[in-house]
Amino acid sequence: MKKQPERPVLITNAARSQGDQLRTRQIRYVTMMGIRSLCLILGAVLISIQPPLLPVWLILCALGMVLLPWMAVLIANDRPPKSRENPAAPQPQHTTQTMIATEGEEEIQHRTIDVEP
Repeated sequence: MKKQPERPVLITNAARSQGDQLRTRQIRYVTMMGIRSLCLILGAVLISIQPPLLPVWLILCALGMVLLPWMAVLIANDRPPKSRENPAAPQPQHTTQTMIATEGEEEIQHRTIDVEP
């Protein structure tokens, strides 16, 4: 019997790769569109067998066929939220006031701001 390789141990808190995120979103999209197809098939079957409360079932199937594509696109285009550890853009470390206050007096005296009227 073959020994299955162990999964690697996660030693970083890095975000999932772009390819992995894309693959997950593709699976969600295809799943939701498959459910939409099932709503269409179920609606056709319901019309042929004429069950009680047929209009209610047809409305539910129609809502599934209309709302699922919209939700599938929104979910497929959504990326995971940025965490505090992995922000979208680097945050500034110091404000201008603290940078000026930490610099030497000589550097501040020699600064020239040239403004043309």
